[in-house]
Amino acid sequence: MEKRELKSTEKKGISLQDLLLTAVLLAAGAVLKFFAGTFINFFGMKPNFIIAMYCMAIVLIQPKIYYSLIIGIIAGAICQFFPGAPYLNFASEAAGALAMGLLILIPAKSKGLKIALSAICTFVSTVISGGLYTVLLFVFIKSDPSAMAAYVPIVLGTASLNAIIVGALYLPLMKALKKEIVTSQASAEKEAE
Repeated sequence: MEKRELKSTEKKGISLQDLLLTAVLLAAGAVLKFFAGTFINFFGMKPNFIIAMYCMAIVLIQPKIYYSLIIGIIAGAICQFFPGAPYLNFASEAAGALAMGLLILIPAKSKGLKIALSAICTFVSTVISGGLYTVLLFVFIKSDPSAMAAYVPIVLGTASLNAIIVGALYLPLMKALKKEIVTSQASAEKEAE
């Protein structure tokens, strides 16, 4: 009798479902930024729905780091259709998505912690993206560096709004997608085999 061996195969690429989910979320972010972004404005601060949606996509699909970077570059390309300094979004959104891809690697063992972590990671990623965009804007436009301080509350406010959006949508979207919010010990051991 031969000994049977179980061979585990490493997930290569991104699934079609995850690819479609990312596309839908980025498209929704673009539409929301175009329409709702003009109406939602809290003292100059408004959510950047494109950042919120790529953060949401990264939280939901948990891609490899380089896929997070690709999602950020695609988000930067989408931003080219909106007013603003051209091409700066490629760098800022790539940095934000890369940060999000790294931050979601932080383990969380409870549902509440996962929700809070998704919101915190979104806040940090938005600050990185908005901060880099602001720095690049002042470097390439050669504006007065002291005026950069005016952008700090806008970036922090936008990051806060994005964190609220992702934190609020995390649980309903995970349930809608029938994804496990917290990986049980048995599931983790099964995946490790």
